[in-house]
Amino acid sequence: MAETIDSLFAEARQSLQAAGIEGAVLDARLLISGLLDLSLTAFMLRGGERLSAEETAKIRAAIKRRAQREPVHRILGAREFFGLTLGLSSETLEPRPDTEILVERLIPFAERIVADNAACRILDLGTGTGAICLALLQTVPQARGIGADISPDALSTASANAARNGLSDRFEALASDWFSAVSDGFDIIVSNPPYIRSAVMATLEPEVLNHDPAAALDGGADGLDAYRAIAAGAGPRLNAGGIVGVEIGFDQRTAVTALFKSQGFTLVDEARDLGGNDRVLIFRRGD
Repeated sequence: MAETIDSLFAEARQSLQAAGIEGAVLDARLLISGLLDLSLTAFMLRGGERLSAEETAKIRAAIKRRAQREPVHRILGAREFFGLTLGLSSETLEPRPDTEILVERLIPFAERIVADNAACRILDLGTGTGAICLALLQTVPQARGIGADISPDALSTASANAARNGLSDRFEALASDWFSAVSDGFDIIVSNPPYIRSAVMATLEPEVLNHDPAAALDGGADGLDAYRAIAAGAGPRLNAGGIVGVEIGFDQRTAVTALFKSQGFTLVDEARDLGGNDRVLIFRRGD
């Protein structure tokens, strides 16, 4: 007898709960609706609909992967971020909701720059999926951006995401180790760099440790290696009045601010994440 959406949902929920997955109900719903391309409303209204053997097998395989601690959106191959659908790959960090806060805080700066100059040029360092840069381009139509990364896989993924979201004409992927291949003339430099201390890496949840790329997580012995590189190299690449926005770890506000201050920057904005932790810092040079 063929399974229905409801029966398979019940099976998936029980399997994930038995595996100790926190949020098992939500994950089961996300996986099934994602694999069947159903909205939440359709998922609820079509619960009695019978599934093909192929659909059932695909869903059961996905549930097994989630029970083994592979993240939902890795299994689905894509994730929503700031209204965009972004494909994921093995060498890209999965964008998180906390990073949307960085985008939100940068938008007013970008809009003011456009109002003054009729354009805004953005550099996203360690672009990964392209999430931050593409979200800014989507929101600020007059902006153009470069996504820089050392990973060919990430650059390919970011370019594909630009095309997927109709932003290819304003986005360029650039192979660069931080600023090594970057010229000057940017209004906004932004990054969600690796900031986890090397000694802490082994303690991360399996969903992160085993599925997000280490290069996008490991920030060196004190977690600050990337911030040193960004603070040291940003100034010469900024246009007058330009800003630098970074995401930080929950305990790094003081240290990162000091690094940028030592390079002549002033903190002009900051924000906390959904859990109340320090998460976003924005600097301007020379104020």
